[in-house]
Amino acid sequence: MKVRFPLILCLLMGIIGMVAYYIPHRIVQNFDNELRNTALRIIFAFSLVLGVGSIIRHHWEKIKRKREFWEYSYVTLISLFLTAFIGLFGGIDGKGLIKMQIGKFSFDIHTIYVNMAIPLGATMFSLLAYFMASAAYRAFRARNFEAILLLIAAFIVMLASVPPVARLIPKLPYISEWILDVPNTAAKRGMLFGITLGVLSTSLKILLGIERGWLGGK
Repeated sequence: MKVRFPLILCLLMGIIGMVAYYIPHRIVQNFDNELRNTALRIIFAFSLVLGVGSIIRHHWEKIKRKREFWEYSYVTLISLFLTAFIGLFGGIDGKGLIKMQIGKFSFDIHTIYVNMAIPLGATMFSLLAYFMASAAYRAFRARNFEAILLLIAAFIVMLASVPPVARLIPKLPYISEWILDVPNTAAKRGMLFGITLGVLSTSLKILLGIERGWLGGK
């Protein structure tokens, strides 16, 4: 029963989800939307507990065993609890239980997001450019015919993005646009087609009970 009931429930939910795509009746659509919203709330609640618990356990073990860079785990845990406290009592835009302002800093999540999360995200994305350049240098080595084609296409697209070069060679932006619209789109569609077939086969295996790895255990 411990295995059969989850399999039956998964099959029923999958059938209901598929039926909603083929029966545009208002009752069916409303039921499907309500079911999706309820399931998402349950999944988000479990994900929140699991995620927070995993972060706390991971960093606490790191502090206890004094692994590499264990000092930063204190920063992570303090930031986690401080942000949760501000979110619970300060609210989103300063309309929570505690209303406090120190200079330009307001006791709410919006202030933390604008003044801390966005600058940190911009820093991470700026560092990502260096990793992309390093990966491109390693990938664009003319070892065979396919690598040469990739190198030429990337070189044309990158040059077309530079305004002075685009002014010197007026047809270069059109060639770049053709590469992005025709060969690149064809390759993306082929990849999406393969991904769709993989998702479809995996979904059918899960619904029919052939794939049971999501149940846990052996």
